[in-house]
Amino acid sequence: MVDSMNSTYLAVGSAVVILLLVGLAAVLSRRGRSLNKAYYEKKWKELQHLLKDTATWPLAIINADKLLDRALKDSRYKGKTMGERLVAAQREIKYNDDVWYGHKLRNKLVHENDIKLKERDVKDALLGIKAALKDLGAL
Repeated sequence: MVDSMNSTYLAVGSAVVILLLVGLAAVLSRRGRSLNKAYYEKKWKELQHLLKDTATWPLAIINADKLLDRALKDSRYKGKTMGERLVAAQREIKYNDDVWYGHKLRNKLVHENDIKLKERDVKDALLGIKAALKDLGAL
């Protein structure tokens, strides 16, 4: 009787350890996946040139948002939309509210007419997106 209980505990314990190891491997494989930093740095520098003229500020925000979405996809975060991928990555991104500010501003620019951008709004959006890119290892 005691031997069968010990065998059961051993089997359950082994199964738990195996599940923990599989889970840890999955987490480490996502985090360990390195992004092509040179690509992301090049794209970030390109979009910074758009900040020289207020007429191209909207394009800078849109391009930054696209770059972040690419980093999320390259990091294999799942989701049908960027919003879903941001939710999936929220544990990796330190300043979620800042990232969402930039993404929501991008959505306004794409879906609404006559958006007047203030310099502070552009800076806040881009700083949030840049921080997320750093958190993901893209920059």
